[in-house]
Amino acid sequence: MKAVGYQKPQAISAADALVDITLPEPVATGRDLLVEVKAVSVNPVDTKVRKSALPPEGQTHKVLGWDASGIVRAVGPEVTLFKPGDRVWYAGSIARTGTNSERHLVDERIVGHMPASLDFAQAAALPLTAITAWEMLFDRLGVAPGKRPTAQTLLIIGASGGVGSILTQLASRLTSLTVIGTASRPETQAWVKELGAHHVIDHSQPLSEELRRIGFPTVDLIVSLTQTEAHFDQIVEAIAPQGRFGLIDDPTSLDVTKFKRKSVSVHWELMFTRALFGTADMIGQHRLLNEVAALVDAGLIRTTLAERFGTINADNLKRAHALIESGKARGKVVLEGWA
Repeated sequence: MKAVGYQKPQAISAADALVDITLPEPVATGRDLLVEVKAVSVNPVDTKVRKSALPPEGQTHKVLGWDASGIVRAVGPEVTLFKPGDRVWYAGSIARTGTNSERHLVDERIVGHMPASLDFAQAAALPLTAITAWEMLFDRLGVAPGKRPTAQTLLIIGASGGVGSILTQLASRLTSLTVIGTASRPETQAWVKELGAHHVIDHSQPLSEELRRIGFPTVDLIVSLTQTEAHFDQIVEAIAPQGRFGLIDDPTSLDVTKFKRKSVSVHWELMFTRALFGTADMIGQHRLLNEVAALVDAGLIRTTLAERFGTINADNLKRAHALIESGKARGKVVLEGWA
């Protein structure tokens, strides 16, 4: 089967940073589904792994990709949630071979039924970011869904990216939080506003000054999706006493003692944790994805697909990686089909 991988970590500008390869056909065992991959999207994690990780021991290439939509072609003997022919979407496990292959094995407990109203490309844009945003908002920060009146505020730093685009929608559609998103360019600011943010500020300016400008001297909840180190002192200043702070990126260092005076709690989110450790609540991601699918089909949540980059091959994936690394991506970049 066709796939895209690499042999050694290097810059995306290298000719063999990603290459087209042929791999043996996988076989579904246990609780695995064998999925015919129809579309994939590219996330920052793809670029981080490509620049740092070697192929697994005994394998010549490492295959990336953690977002996919497709059709179940076979199931392992322990599968109970799906059958061949089902249309599915998922974000996979960072501990296993990625989705940049024609057929892919994935544990059924982290797979959902795809929204009926979306095509494969539109669906592939959502799983990883939807899981990350959902777990951050409801599981880590403990926000209660529902529209009961509240005076609480949420600041999303990097609201125009993949996770920010879905987090903005979830928070504005499913809660009573006042949602403030950050974006630095006119087109990304317009995108965040379109997705439901009540206010949009410029993160290239001091955050505390931008917040005061729109009438919020402090905010109760802050989620930092990018450049946490660069914004950290402003976050400490802007967060309210007894506030909650969540992050998903990889700061080299973070002096959380600066939060002590305000009794601020800190929450990390990595959507791969459940699959990585086989947690008792691993099936929660199956249920989560089904719930998001229902929200999409009801018109409450929209796909964050921003750009279609053509068929799934090494050249197109290299272009997608380069765009993600530029920091200028808006929403999600998706590739569909195999040439």
